[in-house]
Amino acid sequence: MKRPPTAVRRTRTALAVLAAAGCLFASASTATASARATELCGAFDTLSVEGGKYTVQNNVWGASTAQCIAVDGTSFEVTRADHANPTNGAPASYPSIYAGCHYGACTTGSGLPLRIDAMNRVTSSWSTHAPASGVYDVAYDLWFDPDARASGQNAGELMIWNKHQGPVQPVGQKTGNVTIGGANYDVWTGNIGWNVISYVRTSATDAVTDLDLHAFADDAAARGSLRADWYLTSVQAGFEPWQGGAGLRTDAFSLSVS
Repeated sequence: MKRPPTAVRRTRTALAVLAAAGCLFASASTATASARATELCGAFDTLSVEGGKYTVQNNVWGASTAQCIAVDGTSFEVTRADHANPTNGAPASYPSIYAGCHYGACTTGSGLPLRIDAMNRVTSSWSTHAPASGVYDVAYDLWFDPDARASGQNAGELMIWNKHQGPVQPVGQKTGNVTIGGANYDVWTGNIGWNVISYVRTSATDAVTDLDLHAFADDAAARGSLRADWYLTSVQAGFEPWQGGAGLRTDAFSLSVS
């Protein structure tokens, strides 16, 4: 659910202009943002990094409020976020980095798409910083589809919430609990036109190392939210702010597929 519906996509140009104009009044960067960083303020601005291995996206899909991110390689920081979405609805955006194919836009050398039942080792490391203010989650977003080259909305979504702040919760209802890789997660399942399964870590963390994404996909398939013959099309990591969000930062991200 990180892409806008058709009616919202039609406003992309107008939103991008407003957001870019708004960023003229934003701070040039926080103390942690690199002087080499590229700032993205258009609602759907993207930047290819690491020689095309990853794509960073601003991705303001659920609000018309301004947001800017500063990108330096696989690190990026939200430098402005004027969001004020109600916490009982969708987040304002999903500023994130991804590998694979998302709405027909593919990175290079990711090893994706890849069928769940053909996976061997799929791991990711991700380190983040989250401010004390605002309402948000810090989450992976994995997309799955029966079609390896699907260019539109995928059939299945798997989220892994490493951390969250404020009265927000995933799509659907809590339906279980599981321990994966030594960490405990509450499992939420639902459907919003496609299947959504979310794993909410019960002890928050700012960093994961060699997180076993294959194990999550296998568990989701066993629960019926995904199918073993579906393809993992992209792995994304970012933040869903409902309110505020400035200061959310990814320090490093990597994905390994074999």
